[in-house]
Amino acid sequence: MFSHIMVGSNDIERSKRFYDAVLGALGAGEPIRNQAKTGHVRLFYRHDGQTFCVSEPINGEPATFANGGTIGFKCNSPDEVRRFHDMAVANGGTSIEDAPGLREGSLGAMYLAYVRDPDGHKLCALHRPKT
Repeated sequence: MFSHIMVGSNDIERSKRFYDAVLGALGAGEPIRNQAKTGHVRLFYRHDGQTFCVSEPINGEPATFANGGTIGFKCNSPDEVRRFHDMAVANGGTSIEDAPGLREGSLGAMYLAYVRDPDGHKLCALHRPKT
């Protein structure tokens, strides 16, 4: 359904440090760095057939986060959820909502952790145990 997800950044080097650590915890490597004709810099993280991008806004306006928006990252284990969370907090992110852990709900049991990146984008690390 998705070709990629892109978020804006007001400090691309700060975002690179953050996402290198956080996405590295999920097994992603170094991003492809691209400078568009407009001069703005974009980072393309590719992993398991997926692409997550971080970009300086092309219109020159400040990057803002989506109020009500969340970007979810699939994790392979509860430990990977915890590493994602801990790497986010150690690299300028903010832990939000409940502490990382198991949640029971109408969609079944899930291990979740929620953080905000340095630009305020809401991220979720999620692992669904096999039933």
